[in-house]
Amino acid sequence: MTMNIGEASHASGVSAKMIRYYEEIGLIAPAGRTASNYRVYDADSVNRLRFVRRSRSLGFSLEETERLLKLWDDKERASAEVKALALAHVEELEGKIAEMQAMRDTLAHLAERCHGDDRPNCPILADLEGRPLRQKTAAKDEGGNCCGD
Repeated sequence: MTMNIGEASHASGVSAKMIRYYEEIGLIAPAGRTASNYRVYDADSVNRLRFVRRSRSLGFSLEETERLLKLWDDKERASAEVKALALAHVEELEGKIAEMQAMRDTLAHLAERCHGDDRPNCPILADLEGRPLRQKTAAKDEGGNCCGD
C-alpha cells in the first residue's frame, strides 16, 4: 500500500513540510514518484518517519537521529553503541536542565525583589540592563522606589 505525502504525514505525525525537509537533507530517502511526479510513501517509509519523529521528540539532534537511523538499519549493530548514544544524550539533557533551573531560580529571585506596583523602577529590568541590584534599605529613596533603583 502506498500513500501520498498528506497521508504519510497523517500516519507518521510528521508534517509534509518536515518530510520534504528530511528528504532534502538526506535524513530519509527521497520518496518514490508517480507518473504525475507526486511523492509516494510505503509502510517502511512511514515507519522511518515515525522513528525520526520520536527521536526528535526526545531531543535528539538531526545528526544524532541520523546516527540512530543507521544503527536501526544495521541488524549486526551492538546495542552498546545505541546505549552509549542515549546516555550521552541524557548527560546533555541533564546539563540543559541544570541551566534552565538556574535561569528559573534567578528569575524567581528577581520577581521576589520587584514590587509589581505603579512604580517605574524594577529590579528585573535593572538586571536585564546589567545594573547591579542594590540592597533594599529601611527608608525608600525620595521617589518611593524599591531596592535603591
